[in-house]
Amino acid sequence: MTAEEKENTQTKSTITIPAGAMVILPLRNTVLFPSTIMPLAVGRRKSLQVVEHAVREQLPIGFVTQLDASVEKPQPPDLVSVGTSANVLRMFSLPDGQRQVIIQGQQRFEIKEFIQTEPFFIARVSMIEEGIPHTKAFEARILHLRQQAVRALSLLPAPMQELRPTIERIDNPLALIDTIASTLDLPVNEKLELLATLDPEVRAQRVAEKLSAQIELLELSKKIGDETKESMDKTQRQYFLREQLKAIQKELGEESGQSVEAEDLSKKVADAKMPAEVEKEALREVSRFERMPEMAAEHSTIRTYLDWLIELPWSVSSEERIDLQEARKILDADHHGLEKVKKRIIEFLAVRKLKPQGKSPILCFVGPPGVGKTSLGQSIARAMN
Repeated sequence: MTAEEKENTQTKSTITIPAGAMVILPLRNTVLFPSTIMPLAVGRRKSLQVVEHAVREQLPIGFVTQLDASVEKPQPPDLVSVGTSANVLRMFSLPDGQRQVIIQGQQRFEIKEFIQTEPFFIARVSMIEEGIPHTKAFEARILHLRQQAVRALSLLPAPMQELRPTIERIDNPLALIDTIASTLDLPVNEKLELLATLDPEVRAQRVAEKLSAQIELLELSKKIGDETKESMDKTQRQYFLREQLKAIQKELGEESGQSVEAEDLSKKVADAKMPAEVEKEALREVSRFERMPEMAAEHSTIRTYLDWLIELPWSVSSEERIDLQEARKILDADHHGLEKVKKRIIEFLAVRKLKPQGKSPILCFVGPPGVGKTSLGQSIARAMN
């Protein structure tokens, strides 16, 4: 007989549960609430002994969550003080040697003291009796909570919506609160706070607050998902239609003149050797131009804009030459008067000659049409080349 079999035989014959005590099974990353049914895989040897003993003796088990789920062999200080008693509805073996059990939560309890730790935990507990508040405020809160739960389930995937009939059939308000709390997508520590909240009215309020926050997130997530799907569907549809149109035109030998024109513009954009950002914007406008009907108001505007971009001397440069006397001579020859303006231009050129790499201010000519703004710019260009 192995040591484990010997220990199991000894357990069967010697373990007795005193009055007011209960066998305790630690849970990792899970919180069991009263009135809820939960599947549980039991793999630790001590936990298996608890389940087998409880099933054999037809005793309830006290399920208590560990403070730190990473602890493999928890001790009494590693467990919270409030747990839930439960009955084992069904137990069957898994291929890997674990036991799968279906448990049903019954009642909250508080651990007073541990009276045994080997071969499994036995603790003296105080069962928590809960009464249903008979107030209009509590009834209104329960009605609102039920409506919130139905709303939340409608936003979840189809399998979760099967819980709706269950929620609607629960008559006991306390069972409704705990059932909703167990389904909330919350961290373990927040679920433990709800389990340890013993006042039903306070617990109902906290569950409603957390459920409202989750409904808000679900609605926002659904809105984002719908918008993304609509955008993707529209983009994909346009892409396939364009590809089909191109294929049909190619088969018929009827490639549109606008497509040829757009292809020619794309080639000119590439030949212009624009900066990367400018070229990206120009090609985007070419794509718009290709898709736009010729009768559209923007058609000619986009074409003019593209022609202007292509004609700019992006890759053409000349050596800058600044001769202040020559510049003054050119300005005087081209313009009569305008002494203040010509003086400011000469100052600008002088600064640029002294410090070619410096960041000099930009000259801005302002005035009504015909006063010489454009011709001054042409004179400056002629003076520097």
